Amino acid sequence: MTRVLVVDDEPQIVRALVINLKARKYEVDAAHDGASALELAAARHPDVVVLDLGLPDMDGVEVIRGLRGWTRVPIIVLSARHASDEKVEALDAGADDYVTKPFGMDELLARMRAAVRRAEPVAGEDGSVVVTDSFTVDLAAKKVNRDGTDIRLTPTEWHLLEVLVRNAGRLVSQTQLLQEVWGPAYRTETNYLRVYLAQLRRKLERDPSHPRHFITEPGMGYRFEG
Repeated sequence: MTRVLVVDDEPQIVRALVINLKARKYEVDAAHDGASALELAAARHPDVVVLDLGLPDMDGVEVIRGLRGWTRVPIIVLSARHASDEKVEALDAGADDYVTKPFGMDELLARMRAAVRRAEPVAGEDGSVVVTDSFTVDLAAKKVNRDGTDIRLTPTEWHLLEVLVRNAGRLVSQTQLLQEVWGPAYRTETNYLRVYLAQLRRKLERDPSHPRHFITEPGMGYRFEG
């Protein structure tokens, strides 16, 4: 069974999540503050964490950083904060996804299932090949093939593709992409991302003007969908 750790200081939200998750055969632990959340995570080793950012004892971003110190467990942030910079801060700290309150239970459950699926051996970590309906990425050989033809990518295009593919299905923030591909000095050069994503789409998407694999989350980052 999949074990979920719910972290929220609103009793009615915790109660609703526990009832809905248990009805769908999840095992559920609940914490009402950050310190309890970190203790429970260490003791119970959840498969996914659903985390509110506004906790009474510490900010949820601190909880994310605390978890990321020792575990790669998927973290879905659940928050009433709508500002994109707060979402980006949570994602940069290591969250995997972000759902804004009020939320639909079906959407949250779908995000949870996707996060748990992605936490199983990450695409490409064992040198595997990532296959889409348009192209194939061989991460070990550093090759991309489309319709039987090897596609030539520049080193920067390849690096950008690799970061996105290794985080398949997960929103990667603009800051994280810029830092990983270009380095810390380029954290604000978002125009680089627009240029290089356009080049990747032109080379790999069936219809670059309506991308299916390289998805833009406006103001936040990019997501690779296989």
